[in-house]
Amino acid sequence: MPLFHYKGRAHRGDSIEGVIEASTADDVADQLFSSGITPIDITEKIEQVDVLAELKDRLVRKPGLPDLILFSRQMYTLTRAGVPLSRAITGLAKSNDNPIIAKTLMDIVVALESGRTLSNALNQHPKLFSHLFVNMVQVGENTGRLEESFLQLSNYLELEKDTRDRIKTALRYPAFVIIAITAAMFIINMFVIPAFAKVFNSFNAELPWATKLLMGTSQFTISYWPYILAVLIATIFGIRNYVKTDNGKYQWDKYKLKIPATGPIIKKATLGRFARAFAISTKAGVPVVQGLTVVSRAVDNSYVEENIQQIRNGIERGETLTRTATSTGMFTPLVLQMLAVGEETGAIDELMDEVADFYEREVELELKNLSSAIEPILIVAIGVMVFILALGVFLPMWDLAAAARGG
Repeated sequence: MPLFHYKGRAHRGDSIEGVIEASTADDVADQLFSSGITPIDITEKIEQVDVLAELKDRLVRKPGLPDLILFSRQMYTLTRAGVPLSRAITGLAKSNDNPIIAKTLMDIVVALESGRTLSNALNQHPKLFSHLFVNMVQVGENTGRLEESFLQLSNYLELEKDTRDRIKTALRYPAFVIIAITAAMFIINMFVIPAFAKVFNSFNAELPWATKLLMGTSQFTISYWPYILAVLIATIFGIRNYVKTDNGKYQWDKYKLKIPATGPIIKKATLGRFARAFAISTKAGVPVVQGLTVVSRAVDNSYVEENIQQIRNGIERGETLTRTATSTGMFTPLVLQMLAVGEETGAIDELMDEVADFYEREVELELKNLSSAIEPILIVAIGVMVFILALGVFLPMWDLAAAARGG
């Protein structure tokens, strides 16, 4: 909807001006009259497209979890102190160094001044605020405990950031080794093997299979490297575009849970995220069915989201949480027992916190052992490549040296 700049007078004659989002100028006038303001001038704001500003925004660092954590902490402090929302968010926008966040916060202020709720204003920016974030704020607004919602969100986001950082740290070493091996193989095929091939061909001797393999691979790489590079780039872009589709994202989210070594860790981290988010929504008073709907969108995994929705559908049919969770096949027997106990005692929120703690401990333990599990695989792969390289390079040299001594 367009924005309208208005000027008016309050019932005491004070001059007032501001911005309201509405369909037409008549709707703006109706809103002002209902608020006790007599409109004097209403003008539609025409937003001018600034190409340089848009380009600058693209180059600016995209907001992430640290920004949301800081925003949640600041909002908790300000709302607890009783600062009005518009004033609090305006102050945060002016003090924020990231222009994307600052612009988003000012848009939220405009929405608040036009009569919208905070959760509704946040929902207009799904790239920054997730479904879970918006619904938690909405629960805080409805219950009058907005500051508690922001406190719970900051704690949850800190745990989420810590888990992601641990996974990235654990995968950094294997990724570096794989990149180094790939670069080394490219250099060897393009520059090292051709130099040896000239020497071996000059003797017109029968070469070992390992040498023939290396020379053939090197010749193929040199002859067709533009096509290999083109196919590689096309494959990367094709996979990226496919993963952006609904079916592609679902298939990738399902597959990455089955990747050896890392798949189980990603699955447990995702389920821990689900359990923690569900515990937060349950503590806040969100009904179980609505909470599962919101949390399913917050796990950032289409396959797990579908399974959570199956749990929600089972509860809507009148089945127990434990039975529907068992049918998905996602949870361990220990977790299912905890779910059963939680349903019997009525302490689902405490139960889900226990489930989240369980998965987070498992993830932490497996992340510590991840490098130990991947290192043998990398060592074997490097050993095989070095063995073939050594055979291909040194066997002909030994044969030639033996022939020279014999001659």
